[in-house]
Amino acid sequence: MTVPELVDLLGVGVGRIHRLLEDKHLLGSRVDGVLKVPADFIAGDEPLSELRGTLIVLSDAGFSDEEAMTWLLETEESLGTAPIDALRAGRKAEVRRVAQALA
Repeated sequence: MTVPELVDLLGVGVGRIHRLLEDKHLLGSRVDGVLKVPADFIAGDEPLSELRGTLIVLSDAGFSDEEAMTWLLETEESLGTAPIDALRAGRKAEVRRVAQALA
């Protein structure tokens, strides 16, 4: 999702979207120069609440934003699914344990 799409969906201003990104409530990456956030990082009309703590754990483990994005979206063998899917399924503690073990 692009920043304008997030503005519409979340009902907030562009500045608030950038603060959500800076504060690790969301994670985005540039695709062809356009900042995009995966739709899976949104739950209803707000950022997925389990995402922030997981992003902090990954950052503390030395992951760059790009590495964290890749890890969240690709299948993690020990979880049997992509970490973002496990987070959405309520497996926050398990996902964070795996992330901490990567340090």
